[in-house]
Amino acid sequence: MELRGLNDKQLEAVKTTEGRVRIIAGAGSGKTRVLAYRYAYLVDELGIDPGNILCLTFTNKAAQEMRNRINRLIGGDYASDFICTIHSFCVKFLREEIFRLGYPKTFQILDEEDMKAIAKEAHEENGLERKESTVERFLKTFYKSKAMAGEEYIRAFLLPGATGSFSSETAALLTKTYGENHLGLFKSTITREKKYLSLDFDDLIFLTIYILDNFPEVREKWQRKMNYVMVDEVQDCNCLDWKIYETLCAKHGNLFLVGDPDQTIYEWRGADLPQFLNCNPQTDIIMAQNYRSTANILDAANSIIEHNDERIKKDLYTYSGEGDKITHFHAKDDRMEADWTSKQILNITETGAALSDFAVLVRSSYLTRAIEQSFMRNKISYVIWGGVRFFERKEIKDSLSYLRLVGTDDDLAFKRIVNVPSRKLGKKAMERIMTISEQCGCSLFEALRELSTSKTYAKEPVLKFIELIDNARKLSEGGMTISNLLEYLLANSGLNELYRNDEQEERLENLNELIQSIKTYENDHKEDDITLETYLQDVALYTNADYQKDKNFVRVMTIHQAKGLEFPYVFIAGLNEGVLPNKRSVRERKKKAMEEERRLMYVAVTRAERKLFLTESEGYSVQGGFDKLPSRFIREIKENLFVTEGDMDESLWNRACSFCRSMDAECGLTIQVERKGLIEGDQVEHAHFGAGIIRNVYDDGDYCEVEFFESGLRSLKSDKLQKI
Repeated sequence: MELRGLNDKQLEAVKTTEGRVRIIAGAGSGKTRVLAYRYAYLVDELGIDPGNILCLTFTNKAAQEMRNRINRLIGGDYASDFICTIHSFCVKFLREEIFRLGYPKTFQILDEEDMKAIAKEAHEENGLERKESTVERFLKTFYKSKAMAGEEYIRAFLLPGATGSFSSETAALLTKTYGENHLGLFKSTITREKKYLSLDFDDLIFLTIYILDNFPEVREKWQRKMNYVMVDEVQDCNCLDWKIYETLCAKHGNLFLVGDPDQTIYEWRGADLPQFLNCNPQTDIIMAQNYRSTANILDAANSIIEHNDERIKKDLYTYSGEGDKITHFHAKDDRMEADWTSKQILNITETGAALSDFAVLVRSSYLTRAIEQSFMRNKISYVIWGGVRFFERKEIKDSLSYLRLVGTDDDLAFKRIVNVPSRKLGKKAMERIMTISEQCGCSLFEALRELSTSKTYAKEPVLKFIELIDNARKLSEGGMTISNLLEYLLANSGLNELYRNDEQEERLENLNELIQSIKTYENDHKEDDITLETYLQDVALYTNADYQKDKNFVRVMTIHQAKGLEFPYVFIAGLNEGVLPNKRSVRERKKKAMEEERRLMYVAVTRAERKLFLTESEGYSVQGGFDKLPSRFIREIKENLFVTEGDMDESLWNRACSFCRSMDAECGLTIQVERKGLIEGDQVEHAHFGAGIIRNVYDDGDYCEVEFFESGLRSLKSDKLQKI
């Protein structure tokens, strides 16, 4: 196959096929290109069967793009179903192996909304308050409890003949950790999961590991099958992810890891950075040539991230030219900051740029308020990226619940849509249905069928609902496509009419988009034996990163949501000390959090292709409880790389330095004062301010507070000082 166009490091990565290989892939260095070429090289040049290659990506969208790239390279439809996310792989694995645990291969996958519904039922059963916030708090501890209990929760609750109880030691630990009511709520919730023969996202991982650990013949089968394991975005993988692919590659030893320690921004969510840093590769390849950004933007990113210790050193570089200097804007308040951003966008669009070329990134979502108001005043079209996820919108959930009821006789789906549109089944009727279901051991839908034989409930809407589901099942069994089946259900259930009369006009648009997405799914899997059940399992794995419409508007998003994206023009707003870096995070996790906050800034900076803007303002942070001062991350950028606009008093930098010191002291950060060779009491000289004495050294020795004999106290970068 043709490999021209790859640089030396990319080519080395593609051709190093055997053993444990670690690729340190800097932002914009072409890692997706390398993964695709390496996969194609294994298939086309070495003759490896695609079914023996596992390529794990971060999102379903990334997996689809990877498959498309590979097929273009090879010139056919060779990419296998094992180009997928870790959760998608676990679903494929469990479809083949979960029967060993007494589950059918058509098990249901529960998303966030499903889990909330189950948790609410558990709260009611235990006589506890079931407010949304209460349920969400419980679910966080529910998932943590599974991790804490490990295999025991599977043995105690999910296996055939399970006791339904933890050991006394585990029960005591969970009660001590999460309170008196937790154990009862946990049991009620997981019992419901088992009753519905359903798994949440964590179960997909845990059950895969359990089967691999406890069934040697299964482990041997999958180790033999997976000749090559390739993993993208490894820096964001947790210890359970690592366990799966370390197990799978144990026989052949071919593990290809691609990631960037400098872009680890999910440690708070379990990302295991030390595992990546200490994974003992046989081959290490650093890809530092950037194809996205200008030299000035990359130099700024390098000068920020070099302050971190927990990393593998690399400096991004490019041959694309120096580019414009970075613009730092200081405003007197957040309205002025936002209006300045609006003005820059309007000015640049007059030169031919589209609104979709712009992104505004913030550390926390509350910071978007002033930006949104300014955009509305200036009639700038924008979208808050990562709002309600497409597949969690009401109309989408309702539609998919109809499909789930048809395909899997699912009780949760029944509860959701039996009265959507209204069929006048009240609370008493639902209680009767649940009683019949429990007494007969049948599904809620079959219980409704039984109830409908009673004159009291033999109403036309109920009978039509039963007839609709029965007919849809016949159509599905007769080979009707999933997209046509959904169109039939929407037309005959009353959902189309319901949403046509809804004030939110976009609901019908979203339903049309859902149908189109199903048609795309059917086309992508036309060679596979897809069923309604397999589609429903796959769609449950979709995330916001997998579905976004392309429209001409400015994207406003948190930095976490921007990961993996790129834009010609990027504004990083709200760059105040205590916000980024976030004071609360640093207080909780000390130096690890400070390094992660710096990586967040690094990720934000490297999203920009042509021009980068950094904005901050004065005032008082109500959320943080402190005066707003410029972030240390602005000062960490070399002075020759950016220009400052706005009326900024020089004393603000000094106040910011003092705030940094007090914040670091409060958060328990240690300072290595001798790192630059300067210590308190040294006499130094500055080209502009003359001679003075160092009174304080901070930020790992990068900055000094100097009392100059002529001009008083100043805070300056250490590399601007000469020891006398």
